[in-house]
Formats: sequence, C-alpha cells, structure tokens
Amino acid sequence: MHQRELSLAFGGFDVAVIGAGAAGMMAAAVAGQRGLRVVLIEHAARLAEKIRISGGGRCNFTNIGTGPANFLSQNPDFCRSALAAYTPRDFIDLVEKHGIAWHEKHRGQLFCDNSSEEIIAMLKRECDLGRVAWRMPCAVQGVARHEDGYLLQTSQGAVAARQLVLATGGMAIPQLGATDFALGIARQFGLKVVEPRPALVPLVFDAQAWEPFGSLSGVALEVEIQAQAEDGRPAGTPARRSGKGKRNTVFLEDLLFTHRGLSGPAVLQVSSYWNPGEPIRVDLAPGQNLEQSLLDAKSGNRQQLATVLAGLWPKRLAEQWLANAATAGGMDIGTQRLADVPDKTLRELAANIHHWTLVPSGTAGYKKAEVMRGGVDTRGINQKTMEARNAPGLYFIGEALDVTGWLGGYNFQWAWASGAACGRALSAA
Repeated sequence: MHQRELSLAFGGFDVAVIGAGAAGMMAAAVAGQRGLRVVLIEHAARLAEKIRISGGGRCNFTNIGTGPANFLSQNPDFCRSALAAYTPRDFIDLVEKHGIAWHEKHRGQLFCDNSSEEIIAMLKRECDLGRVAWRMPCAVQGVARHEDGYLLQTSQGAVAARQLVLATGGMAIPQLGATDFALGIARQFGLKVVEPRPALVPLVFDAQAWEPFGSLSGVALEVEIQAQAEDGRPAGTPARRSGKGKRNTVFLEDLLFTHRGLSGPAVLQVSSYWNPGEPIRVDLAPGQNLEQSLLDAKSGNRQQLATVLAGLWPKRLAEQWLANAATAGGMDIGTQRLADVPDKTLRELAANIHHWTLVPSGTAGYKKAEVMRGGVDTRGINQKTMEARNAPGLYFIGEALDVTGWLGGYNFQWAWASGAACGRALSAA
C-alpha cells in the first residue's frame, strides 16, 4: 500500500482483534462499548466452537471460587490483577442481564440451564452493542508493524489498526481449528514462549504395562491424586517454592479407567502438573482406612477376600486388583477366606491401594486436551493491560498466554478477565 492509502486504512479501526472466541469477543465488546472502532477477525466459519461444546453443551462458564491459586504459570502472580478486576460475579451479572438461566453443579462450577449457545449469542449481542465490525470467515496470512499501528494481510484484503489483540487461543482440539498462530506472532515480535503442552488431558501408558488394567475400561471412582516429582516436591513447581507461593496439586475428583490409561476429572486436573518421566500417585480409597477395615473384619470371616473388598470398592476393580496381585505374588489371595489371609498381606494390599504409584508414558495429545499449558511468557506482558512490553499496541489474551486454569470453569473466567482487562486498556484515537 502507498503511504496515503496506509494512513487512510489506519483511520478505519482503533483495534483489530484476531480470534472470536471467549476472550476475543469479550475484549472486542468492552472496547467497542467504550467507543473504539473495533474489527473482530475469525478464521472459522462457525462462531466459538469451544464455547459450544463446553460443559456437555451447557458451558461451564465460570467457577465462583476462582482465584490465582487455581492457575499454573511460570509467573504465578501475573493473573492476580485481571482476576481481581473482573470477577465471577461480574460475569454472572452479565449472564443475568441477558436473561440466561444458570445453576451451580458442584465445587463452584456454574452452567447454563439450557445451552451454551446462549453464551455465544450473549457475547455476539455485546459486540453488536459496541458496533464491532466482523470479518468471518477470514484467515490472517501475515502481520506487520507500521509507524501508525499494525497491518494485517487477510483472505478478505488488508486490514489495518492502531492496536492489535491476539485472542486465537492455544493448540488444544485442533479438529475445531485450534492453531499456534498467537505463538508465532509472539515470536515474530520478540516475545518468549513457554513450551506448550497438552493440559487437562487423559494420561496414557505403555500397552504392555497397562495390559493388567485394560479390562477395567469404564470403571470410575472418586480418588485423591497428585503429580509428584522424584524429589518429593509437587511436579512442575520450583524445588524451593513453599509457604504462600506453594501450589496445591492434590485433587479429590472422579477417576475413569480407559483402554489406554486413565481419564476423568481427577486425571485431567493432575495432567496439567505432570511432566514426562514423573510418577503420579493415587489414593484409590480416599477417606477410608482399608487396613483397619480389613483387619477388623478378619476374625472368623469365611468370605473370600475379593467379596469383602468388593463391599468397600467397585466390584470389577476389586476382582481385577486382586487378580493382578496374585499374578505378581504367585498366590491367588482373592479366593482365600479373609480369616486365612495373613495380616502382613492385608497391610500390603491396603498400602498399595492407598499409595498407587505409576508413571504415564505420555498424554492423549492435543486432540483430547481441553486446553494448552504454556504459551506466551507473561513476564513480557503488562499484567494490568495485557500489552506486550516490547511491542506497543500489541496485546495477548486468553489461552494464548502462559496461564492455565484447573478444570471446572476457571479457564473461561481467565478468558473473561483477561479480555475485559485488555478491552478497558485499549486506547481511542
């Protein structure tokens, strides 16, 4: 473009937002309603697919207990400002303003009574109230910095704006169009990127090692689980971290056995903390004292051990666990009468159930992950505005940043909070 044409183009928009997901629509709506001229660019033909499928189609849109401790980052204090400035109550107020009925499921998780489509429609209406312009579907093929702002080459022609917001998310669920676009732009402008990995994802195991447990596919139970590094510290945390900065990586959630490994909320939670080569530790009977229960029931008990254990545990799991123990020890203790099983054997059985330690071979990958761990290094981002410190007018929000929430509505709250922080910080001409 000639300089005169370029200047005219930059007069068109104060802000270009790339990515019309949760964070992008929030930022665009907030900025537009402040009177800024905003264009929202989305490469997909269908709007906000990740919102649409979330929460089984009812969108777990926030968690009332959201706080900084519910997020992972190499810069753990980064999220504090945005989360404090835009709280779950703020988003609930928005939901209620639009007449969307909601309910709390458990552990502070809030869902739509009807459909996640209501959240998408709400965000679209908020953008419309801000007179946001749309380019959709529209692929961005290149981004360049100019004296007056940023010039985007797109499938619908050049788009220019004084400020640019990257809200394209992470690499989880590529079948819905997820890419590493934001990470590429960050590197282009000299920002560091924390190694991205799948998070909130099932864990898998070597086929031979998992063979004894493969038949348990479909069995579910509540467990206490944690990822633990070999030196005993919580996985993924600095060795010296303690006190106020310590992250709680122990979760009490449901675990699900699969043909390839472990899934369910418990495993999705701990997967964000797990690093390759490290073990996970599982208490398969939390809140119980299996050793005492078995020893107390032993005297004169003519029932088979498998029958007794099945009264305290899921039957299929009890039978398979004892069969595995028999294979390892050469004695089928499951078919023995409880009264005849040595106390030492019962103590060892209980200890193994309460302290099951195993090393995953990997994760189920981005196709099965709900979010991406890692992303744009937040040490290069202003925590109050989401602006890159070394690139004026360039902003990153949502999942693209190295801020990863727990399962249960926390990542959506980060999208709303970071989007709102950015939308409030963007400047008019």
